[in-house]
Amino acid sequence: MKSLVMAAALALVAPAAFAAPEAYTLDPGHSQIVFSYNHLGFSTGHGMFSGFDGTIQFDQEDPANSSVEVSFPVRSMITGFEPRFEHFMSDDFFAAPDGSEKMVTFKSTSIEVTGEDTALITGDLTLNDVTKPVVLDAKLNQAGEHPMEGKPWAGFNATTTLIRSDYNLGMYAPYVSDEVKLEISIEAQKAE
Repeated sequence: MKSLVMAAALALVAPAAFAAPEAYTLDPGHSQIVFSYNHLGFSTGHGMFSGFDGTIQFDQEDPANSSVEVSFPVRSMITGFEPRFEHFMSDDFFAAPDGSEKMVTFKSTSIEVTGEDTALITGDLTLNDVTKPVVLDAKLNQAGEHPMEGKPWAGFNATTTLIRSDYNLGMYAPYVSDEVKLEISIEAQKAE
């Protein structure tokens, strides 16, 4: 009987002992996705997305219980060279003319903790109107009070490789590499 009472007491107390994920919003000024690809064997091309929105449900006690969701317009791409940007937006690639609202989205579906501050984040990436699962190799850089903002903050890095032809973006492959490497670095502040 004593063990039954103890089990009932633990069942009532246990939910309060575990913290739920807390909402964090991305800091658009300190979050970016840098992509790179081989250009005909002569050079490595780079581009970036920055200034995007997103939310993280962050559970520091049980990171596998966390989630992330990000979205941004294709036309927010930065290439550093206007003719290359316009080529990427043409029908050869994204078919996103000026005024287009075509979006890139990522929504996590699971998180596998692989170390003290590392995890594999699986999610659905929608790129060029095609949705496929991807895995991000992620690392928590730091979580704590931001020294200038005085608020809880978290920073993460992640990497993955995409096959651009999977997203109907395979023009000039394999001469221009079909593999595109992504390096992601984000900061997020606890939502108020």
